Amino acid sequence: MRATEQAGTADNGRAGRRADRRGEILRATMAVIAERGYRGASLAAVAERVGITQQGLLHYFPTKEDLLIALLEARDEWDTGGTAKQEAGPWPLDLLATLVEYNASRPGVVQTFSALLGESVTGDHPAREFFSRRYATIRASLTETLRQEFGDRLPGNLTPEAVAPLVIAVMDGMQFQWLLEPDAADMPAAFRTLTQLLRQAT
Repeated sequence: MRATEQAGTADNGRAGRRADRRGEILRATMAVIAERGYRGASLAAVAERVGITQQGLLHYFPTKEDLLIALLEARDEWDTGGTAKQEAGPWPLDLLATLVEYNASRPGVVQTFSALLGESVTGDHPAREFFSRRYATIRASLTETLRQEFGDRLPGNLTPEAVAPLVIAVMDGMQFQWLLEPDAADMPAAFRTLTQLLRQAT
């Protein structure tokens, strides 16, 4: 093997190890935030969970805010398979139902995300801007989904723009109910019921 090929292989190996460690740190962060909330979580606790020093953690994420945003962005990537929804176009309602069902199989992710969402409305929380931007993106995407499936008018002569926030409210609200009473609140079933109501009324 030539020296340049050896160097390329070594670089790829280092990049792979770095990506693995970043993923390990993000999973540990998710667990710590699920247990303690963002304000109660610390870089030291995350580093201890991973088995590295806090200084080693800072090599990957210089601040707690950097770590938080990376975690939130990673969650969206896990949901979309690494493809931004706006790039993939409007998601059909049936595909969204599959996503809700997938979320029901990973309570730790839902718990962390819900805890951060609840905290983000307070004061100058570092996740506030992320969630504000995310809701604007989701409203726009879901509006196009509804328009694609039902046209410009839905039941009650409502527009897709008016209904999109209600669908989002159902999705997020069911997550909290499911986390509190998983045996009594069926997230996937609730979303399928909502979809059925929309389709039967048109």
